[in-house]
Amino acid sequence: MKTLTLAQIYELQGLKSDALEIYKEILKNDPDNHEARVAIRRLSGIRRHFGGVNEEMKRVFIEMESDEEIAEFERWLAKL
Repeated sequence: MKTLTLAQIYELQGLKSDALEIYKEILKNDPDNHEARVAIRRLSGIRRHFGGVNEEMKRVFIEMESDEEIAEFERWLAKL
């Protein structure tokens, strides 16, 4: 079941596209849902500003376990 809570969890985990899709589905089923509408605006702005997600860094972020992987991810973030 796709809920605001699930979308918020995805968003907190950095899975912005997944969260955005859930918010859109919620809004489609409940056009008066203010929280979903605000979240869509917020996430759409983030997506326009940052462009696409670097899929390799997304994978590293999700799967990182070692200090070396964390350092690599931090270097990539610093470039933004």
